[in-house]
Amino acid sequence: MSLSPSLPLRKLRSLPVLLLCTASLSPSAFAGPPDHAAYKVLPPIVRKNLAIFPIVASRSYDTSQLLTLDEGIRSGQVTISENGAQPALLHPGQSLPPRSRGAEVNRLVLYNNSPKPLLLLAGEIVTGGQQDRVISSDRIVPAKAGPIDLSVFCVEPGRWTGAKPSFGSMSMQMAQPTVRAPAMADRNQAMVWDNVRRSNGNAEMKMQAAGLGAIASSSSYAKVFASPPLQKALSDYEGSANGQAILHELRDKAAVGVVIAVNGRVLWADVFASSDLLARYWPKLMGSYAAEALTQASGATSPNATDAQAWIDHLTGSREVAETEPGVYRRTDITGEGYRVFVLTSLLPGTNFDVHLTKIGEQNPQTSEGKRPIFRPRF
Repeated sequence: MSLSPSLPLRKLRSLPVLLLCTASLSPSAFAGPPDHAAYKVLPPIVRKNLAIFPIVASRSYDTSQLLTLDEGIRSGQVTISENGAQPALLHPGQSLPPRSRGAEVNRLVLYNNSPKPLLLLAGEIVTGGQQDRVISSDRIVPAKAGPIDLSVFCVEPGRWTGAKPSFGSMSMQMAQPTVRAPAMADRNQAMVWDNVRRSNGNAEMKMQAAGLGAIASSSSYAKVFASPPLQKALSDYEGSANGQAILHELRDKAAVGVVIAVNGRVLWADVFASSDLLARYWPKLMGSYAAEALTQASGATSPNATDAQAWIDHLTGSREVAETEPGVYRRTDITGEGYRVFVLTSLLPGTNFDVHLTKIGEQNPQTSEGKRPIFRPRF
């Protein structure tokens, strides 16, 4: 099966060209994951205050032709630059993006010079340039495509100078849920910055309390969580260093996704079209879940499998917004009571299946300065 589309390249691909908005939908009115009622939650894998509930599905799909961001950057076939900076490795027929006076916080330019379509997930962090950024939305970039106007949010509130002109990927983890959520759901730069500051501050206090050593002062989310003391703490959750043990359990169960609970409270789910795709993203996902658990105060509440099953059973809502790039992908945002569901569907030739689903709990809008946002899911 080939996923490579035969689409004409335009001067600059930006956001999807079609926007559909519908309210008060019945459960069958939108394109949720096929057979999502058949998703089954298995008993949790527990590490300290973090519970990981494997999800198995009645069907999976061939995702082998999709390229991940880390794979593309390692091979040199995916390049990212700030708007106004000339990228390298242009494919014949590709053009440079319109030049601007300088870099912009919420814009990056991407080229996919691979023969494979590129999958980008919300929460992936790209490091370098004037500031580190987090990708705000799931999307698919066709093979041999560019320039792509990539929507991002800054996760480094204290710097606006070029550390290095090129961009790489924070391969050890994605942004943790409380940083991913405002980028995905609220699309609010100030909220992203606030949550980065809280997360960095909480991480520093945790390291000091545990006697694991001081973290060098930095506004960079990536640098703080890449520091040796935090990497040691995250490895205790089997995150950055030892995540293969949990991945082995997920593979044995043929899991295609997970529901995450911290301190017994269900707050997040990531589900993929195949167990292979989950495995390819697992090190980054595990790092993000461990960071969330680490930066929250530990609680004594035990994880509840009934709550986790209810969390993945409720994927419908009263409002849906779908953005479509014809022949490439559809991205659906579903609003339910106390939660949001984001579904990325591949429309490339021979596909037409849901590649990735994320469910997040709404954060408490009454959160005061100095307190962590609280997820309040309601089923």
